[in-house]
Amino acid sequence: MPEAKTRLIIVEDDLDVADMLTAYFNVQDYEVVTVYLGIEGIRACRRSLPDLIILNIHLPDMDGCEVVRRILKNHKKANIPFIFLTNKGESVDQREGLKLGVTDYINVPFDVQDLRLHVRNALHRSTQNSLSNPVTGLPEGLLVDEHLNDCLETSTWTLFIASLANLDNFRKVYGGVAADDVLRGVSQMIQAADQELGDKNDFLGHFNPACFILITSRVKITPLQERIQSRVTQSLDYYYPIKDRDKLIPPDKRVKLNFAIIHADERFYPSLAAIKDFIKSKLQ
Repeated sequence: MPEAKTRLIIVEDDLDVADMLTAYFNVQDYEVVTVYLGIEGIRACRRSLPDLIILNIHLPDMDGCEVVRRILKNHKKANIPFIFLTNKGESVDQREGLKLGVTDYINVPFDVQDLRLHVRNALHRSTQNSLSNPVTGLPEGLLVDEHLNDCLETSTWTLFIASLANLDNFRKVYGGVAADDVLRGVSQMIQAADQELGDKNDFLGHFNPACFILITSRVKITPLQERIQSRVTQSLDYYYPIKDRDKLIPPDKRVKLNFAIIHADERFYPSLAAIKDFIKSKLQ
């Protein structure tokens, strides 16, 4: 029996955009259901729940948030990612969307390949048993939690935290494909440094999509940090198009690597939540 295709519902009243998305995702081997009104999207979900919904936030019969509310009211246990299409520059209450569970916002006009990446990543995050990042292939989620939990049993570990700042700004200007190239390249540089200088039992994974954590030992951390920081800092400019490399982009807008180091013996962590909260405080 052939494997079931991933099912998308597209709710878009602009016929040209709807037709383009339908044709594109059909070619990408998705099962696509396209409707033009919010109420039609709600009915389509009643007939068969999709794996993901793409919808215009402004529809002729109701706004996108109302569509999401009604779908979730009818399917309270459903884990459906929603991606909103919005007009560039318009004011959108993203906080309200986040409360409802909206996964992402894409500005119209958009690059359809960028949208495909957002769809892929949203589907990946919604899969409960997914343990690896879709871009880098490194562990994330529950597998990272397991290793952090193991850290609570010893006092000999050191955490190296490497976070890419301004990657979202880069993505908005140069697109999702270019941003994924940055993330993938940085992950490869960190892995190469750890293979050269780290311990065989080191663990590298994602704390969040733009943040890596490397669990290593205190004696290895200084050369590792110096090698990673040097390689990544020297390389980041090359991810910008040649015409933009010499532009006076303010430092607070450029992609850069921020890092922090946490030693096990510097404080007590009573739980997984405590150590994760402390990592988050280092990212601020």
